[in-house]
Amino acid sequence: MRKVLTLALLAASPLIASEDIADQYPQSELYSKPVEFIPNVFSAIGATAPPTYENSGHNNNLSFVITGEGVIVVNGGASARLAKALHDEIKLITDQPVKLVINENGQGHAVLGNSYWADQGVEILMHEDAAHEVAENGFQILEGMKGYNRDKAEGTRIVAPTRTFADRETITMGDLTLEVLHLGPAHGPGDTQVWIPQWSMMIAGDIAFHERMPPIFPDTCTSCWVETWETAFEPLNPTYIIPGHGHPTNLAQVRRYTHDYLVYLREKIGEHLDNGGDLAEAYYVDQTPFAHLDTFEELATKNAGRVYEEMEFE
Repeated sequence: MRKVLTLALLAASPLIASEDIADQYPQSELYSKPVEFIPNVFSAIGATAPPTYENSGHNNNLSFVITGEGVIVVNGGASARLAKALHDEIKLITDQPVKLVINENGQGHAVLGNSYWADQGVEILMHEDAAHEVAENGFQILEGMKGYNRDKAEGTRIVAPTRTFADRETITMGDLTLEVLHLGPAHGPGDTQVWIPQWSMMIAGDIAFHERMPPIFPDTCTSCWVETWETAFEPLNPTYIIPGHGHPTNLAQVRRYTHDYLVYLREKIGEHLDNGGDLAEAYYVDQTPFAHLDTFEELATKNAGRVYEEMEFE
């Protein structure tokens, strides 16, 4: 049964994910119930939509690994209440304690639940650039979450990580060794990947998207993202990938909807620049090959404008 479920997840098409799908786990603040992707690796898949009160800000993937001596959680969650909801599910699956939380970046849905985990005495690991982002922007991140989450923000506060890392940290727990990696600049400051080489398993964070369009932030360097992908991420050649957003899948799928999208958009904007096009027209370059992705309507024109501004002076 486990094998069938894994194959089904690997084959998941973009048609499965939709911004219009109602909350899949209404008895919990989690958008969906954690699923075991490969043995001992679980993920609660978030909505492929912007954060809302209805999805409790659970629009990224909250994952955890059972090691035999404890549980390692990847992502603190968008609020203390959401982190508690994940912990409640973990306790239904195993009596092993949560010993470490790893944040995939410094965004709200990765770090705001740290306040819950800190209150449980759990260590929190974050890349040094992500920690800097939280220190600089934590108030705005928290207030933004309160704006959509209202009463569900109760108990959430900004908490600094217990420790940080620069390029790589190796963690051995039970019979398992994980490599916590910062492969290079990608989606945002401090992007973090959790690599389990003995299982060829990558919890990729926001370097990889599936089923929804990647957002390009004002400080995102898309050429750097492509380079990091080609020189550091792709060569690891993971068999199994839990992306930052979207269902667990394989390398070909996340390449198609992340790397290939970035390359395509940069090519279109490059052609537009070569033809003397301006910013106003750049918003409307053709992105129809990716129009089926969730959040296309919210992000396509913004992404094009930001890539234009990036490439204008390259």
